[in-house]
Amino acid sequence: MKTTIKLVVRDWDYMVPLALGDVRSSDFEIEVHRVGTVPDDLATNPRYDAGEMSFSRYALARARGDTSIVGVPHFLMRAFRHRCIITSAHSPLTEVQQLAGKRIGLTGWQDSGNVWTRAILRQVGIGVEDAQWFVGRLTAEHPIVDRLNGYGRPGRIEAVPGERPMVELLRTGELDAVFTPFMPPGFFNPDSGLRQLLPHCRQTEVGYFKSTGYVPGIHVLGIKPAVVAAHPGLPHALSELLDESSRIWLEKRQKYADTTPWIIDELQQTARDLPASWNRNGYRENEQMITDFGRELHAQKITRKCLSARELFPSISR
Repeated sequence: MKTTIKLVVRDWDYMVPLALGDVRSSDFEIEVHRVGTVPDDLATNPRYDAGEMSFSRYALARARGDTSIVGVPHFLMRAFRHRCIITSAHSPLTEVQQLAGKRIGLTGWQDSGNVWTRAILRQVGIGVEDAQWFVGRLTAEHPIVDRLNGYGRPGRIEAVPGERPMVELLRTGELDAVFTPFMPPGFFNPDSGLRQLLPHCRQTEVGYFKSTGYVPGIHVLGIKPAVVAAHPGLPHALSELLDESSRIWLEKRQKYADTTPWIIDELQQTARDLPASWNRNGYRENEQMITDFGRELHAQKITRKCLSARELFPSISR
């Protein structure tokens, strides 16, 4: 009888083959639980054995010496971050360099994606001390929660006054830009009043890939240690199953390219701009990206120590 592994993930479309059983394991039964928001603390959640988790949260746990999750260098969410900087449609800002001294909103200070976005600013000489930061909810529909997580600094890093939605503050000019992983509702409408900061995000992101060699990892695969102890082969097997699900999904998108009018153009453009290995998982394939993330956490004073790739993924790196 197969062991059932309860896996919690966001509702990524590449998970469909695994969720429907098109991808199967000879050793494990994978029970896929799709959620809108991943659990804050996978280690203490009794419902799941493994799942998608914030790379930053995982790294911070490792920095504290917390070994309650076995991290696997399989990145369920990867994303360029240049496109995640938005501003008002009428803003004169069109370059990252112009954010020096500006009022910038973020949806969470320690969030993996925002760590990578601040890294983009650091590349052009804009550090934490070179802007005013406001952390809060993107829209009125988002919950009011603590998004500073202890990293607030009066006059430099603060909660949005009155917990007002940051989209409203962009429209009124009270914020110059906002970093957000997902676009607010209506953003893609011509009359949204919002736009991405960079007029040519794609070219900038392709240049970023050519200089770094990777698309930044945002969410990582985590497994409870007791499950790994009982099934030592699970980390590798689960990573392979996820890769196979992604491969089948892409193969079907290439065949059924009529789901949107121009998805075939996107597939062609991606093939031209990036190597086929752009989203390859594994320690060796992602060591440089993992190393850079550890350095950014330290440089941005989120961790006291600069964590190496081996320290972040000790069992896998061995």
